[in-house]
Amino acid sequence: MLHLLQPIRFTLCIWERDSMMNLNSFKTPTMSHEAAKESILYSYKHGFSGFAAVLTESQAKLIADFPGVVRVVPNRVLSLQTTRSWDFLQVKPHIGNGILSMSHSGIGSIIGVLDTGIWPESESFKDEGMGKVPSRWKGICQIGEKFDHSHCNRKIIGARWYVKGYEAEFGKLNTSDGVEYLSPRDAAGHGTHTASTAAGLPVENASFMGLAQGLARGGAPSAWLAVYKVCWSTGGCSSADLLAAFDDAIFDGVDVLSVSLGSPPPLPAYVEDVLSIGSFHAVTKGISVVCSAGNSGPYPQTVINTAPWVITVAASTIDRAFPTVIIMGNNQTLVGQAFHTMKDTNKFRPIVYGDDIAASGAVDGSARSCDSGTLNATLARGKVVLCFQSRSQRSAIIALSTVLDVQAAGLIFAQFPTKDVAISWDIPCVQVDFAIGTSLLTYMGMTSNPVVKFSLTKTAVGQQISPEVAFFSSRGPSSLSPSILKPDIAAPGVNILASWSPASPVPTAMTQPPALNFNIESGTSMSCPHISGIVALLKAIHPTWSPAAIKSALVTTASLEDEYGQCIVAEGAPHKKADPFDYGGGHVDPNKAIAPGLIYDMGFSDYYHFLCAMGYNNSAISSITKARTHCRKSANFLANLNLPSITIPELKKKLTVSRTVTNVGPVNSVYTAFVQAPAGTDVIVEPSSLFFNSTIRKLKFKVTFHSQLRVQGRYSFGNLLWKDGFHVVRIPLVVRTVIQDFYAET
Repeated sequence: MLHLLQPIRFTLCIWERDSMMNLNSFKTPTMSHEAAKESILYSYKHGFSGFAAVLTESQAKLIADFPGVVRVVPNRVLSLQTTRSWDFLQVKPHIGNGILSMSHSGIGSIIGVLDTGIWPESESFKDEGMGKVPSRWKGICQIGEKFDHSHCNRKIIGARWYVKGYEAEFGKLNTSDGVEYLSPRDAAGHGTHTASTAAGLPVENASFMGLAQGLARGGAPSAWLAVYKVCWSTGGCSSADLLAAFDDAIFDGVDVLSVSLGSPPPLPAYVEDVLSIGSFHAVTKGISVVCSAGNSGPYPQTVINTAPWVITVAASTIDRAFPTVIIMGNNQTLVGQAFHTMKDTNKFRPIVYGDDIAASGAVDGSARSCDSGTLNATLARGKVVLCFQSRSQRSAIIALSTVLDVQAAGLIFAQFPTKDVAISWDIPCVQVDFAIGTSLLTYMGMTSNPVVKFSLTKTAVGQQISPEVAFFSSRGPSSLSPSILKPDIAAPGVNILASWSPASPVPTAMTQPPALNFNIESGTSMSCPHISGIVALLKAIHPTWSPAAIKSALVTTASLEDEYGQCIVAEGAPHKKADPFDYGGGHVDPNKAIAPGLIYDMGFSDYYHFLCAMGYNNSAISSITKARTHCRKSANFLANLNLPSITIPELKKKLTVSRTVTNVGPVNSVYTAFVQAPAGTDVIVEPSSLFFNSTIRKLKFKVTFHSQLRVQGRYSFGNLLWKDGFHVVRIPLVVRTVIQDFYAET
């Protein structure tokens, strides 16, 4: 994911489109014409009007008062988030009426990927069987280090790179050490992974070091790719560069933008967040923008990319596991998960508990979780170390680094149950739950010389219940706009195999580290391109649908059940039944999204009034909409925004909200409402039936909420379903009762 840090030196300036700002009006009294010209990094002109420039704080304040300037926004620095999955989603070529067949694998759609670039030699990006580059395409193949025009083809039809903002913030980018390229070429791997997940061609016998072997393919293998390199392996992405990429992508003619980036809480205002600004203009031009939800779960209010015009994607598991057997000296066995392929470590080694080999000076209890610098190197060297996750640890990564530092022979990491597996190159790293960790401790306490060894990891499919919402996936409600349900949808994002950049450095002490062509990664960065690929397929089937219509189709047809018909679970401490703050409308069901029956549509006017309802002033809203703004007060507009969900964060008295649905199914249809009311809430839908025909395609209905509670309530969840005998159009209901003077009376 991308993290926004406070800026230092330069700003983004946005002006009204009809204001002709030139260099003479831009330069300040202390700045020459030449200096003003050199200070400008980008001029934004396709989707919005403005520029990025290197300015002092006083210069920025001075320019903010210039006629026609509606907003000056400081630059921010962002940093990145991260074969079986498509089959798991039933996106298969042999399903005759399935989404892959009906869309002809995405022919006609162009997916733009804003990321770390691309490794063009990857087999996933060959152009065999691809059609001609569409005549509507206006993009370019921008050359640079180790990237020329030959690296674009009928698959990668466009490639651009952006570094001016990054270099203005951090200084000249050093590429002499070979770990980065001043070009669209990917040195990090992240961009190659996301691009191939969304639209990679089928590749036989793909694997990660022999694991997860099989056919690797993207969701829309016949879609074209356009690459916009905005992030750098040396650390982060500049918001000025990101906005320039949005501007170019809008002009180039992409249909979908896949953006695995974001800003962690505290979230910037929508009128100051370049991702929100850039995506607003893309969406109002008919381009769907898909974003990652963040990797700060399972904690509430951590979801990012919460603008109502983007599709925000949570991460889920798939039914593939990587079991590794732990064999104890008494020949009893326990099973964990790992990526263990090192044959020379398949022998018994002593096992020690981290807390028993604490380094002198280590804080009490810190060695049991193997925090950095807490282990005695002499006592750990050559042994397998057992560690227990603390609540402050996000994963096994810190413990793995600690045991590597003391030259241990392996790590067994007992943790909150999760299916996300950490990659270790130098020693085995086997992840188990607390029960198995406790069993190992019991064995160690009963044996004078406890030893363990590990089997090689195998790949197992269909042996674990899925999907589940991933432990790390950020959760709602939105900390910026709690009336807007986020995330919107969940998709696979755990242990995803996809193409990789062989130039990406492998964190290992091996004298000859492997150059990976495929890698396994986890994160909402991986779930995001799954939805991007599905959106490209839907665009190919329904080219006239708006971005809001496509999001509605995904949300209203999503599944709330796992493959065994049980309620989807959200990983956490403890696990729980998933709710809309975990997965929005549910887990994506691509084939059902083809024919949703009804859609909840929106456009520019809806988003404009949303910004007004957020309380931004006219000038601030003009900076994002590029239009003159005169907001009118509208009661409850946030609740009435035509989203495929209803979220009421403060239900103080009876409240009625409205929605409008458009029939995209059979012309003559009758839908009946069914309510699964949130606990403690009465819900009435009027009318309770909707009648569509050749002249009536859109109908409005009202939903009235009345709390039965007389005390302050928690969030509770329900559903509103419209059924016609074939379609089930479901939207989540989220309500929290608030007693108005609750605190004043205490």
